[in-house]
Amino acid sequence: MTTPTDPTGLTYYTSVDSPLGPLLLTADPSGVLTSLSVPGQKGGRTVRDGWRHDPGPFRAAEEQLAAYFAAELTEFRLPLRGDGTEFRERVWAALDSVPYGATTTYGEIAARVGASRMAVRAVGGAIGANPLLILRPCHRVIGADGSLTGYAGGLERKVRLLTLEGSLRAAPPGHVIPTAPRPATRP
Repeated sequence: MTTPTDPTGLTYYTSVDSPLGPLLLTADPSGVLTSLSVPGQKGGRTVRDGWRHDPGPFRAAEEQLAAYFAAELTEFRLPLRGDGTEFRERVWAALDSVPYGATTTYGEIAARVGASRMAVRAVGGAIGANPLLILRPCHRVIGADGSLTGYAGGLERKVRLLTLEGSLRAAPPGHVIPTAPRPATRP
């Protein structure tokens, strides 16, 4: 779900413990989530002056994240808003359609948003700029050859998320064997 940008500019934040480390969540005054960042994330958010710490607006997100990490929830139902260009918004909407347990490729996302094969790098850039890690499942996008490529939260976290969702096969210690990309079942 998306909503218009908050005109007041006020940002609420909280930190939620997770198996991936503390998650920094931000929201606008109406409780719409605007970002979820992990420590060391490329392009991740950090607390800024003027932000208000208040866990209240994040109770539903905290409950759903706990259920997700306990393998009890497969789809988040939270109001989300990631401010981006029209192109990025289309790419992020395509990410929302990749279901739990499935993977897709950068090329498949490009096709879904009507981008040419030449625009796959731009699609990758939009996916990398996703401000709502985990909630908007950019971790489900893999290389055309099935390889695990790029994840702003780090490949180790991508492996953990895909393993939780059943998208990776067991491998000898130190190795990762992605399953073949499974097509998303939602249009």
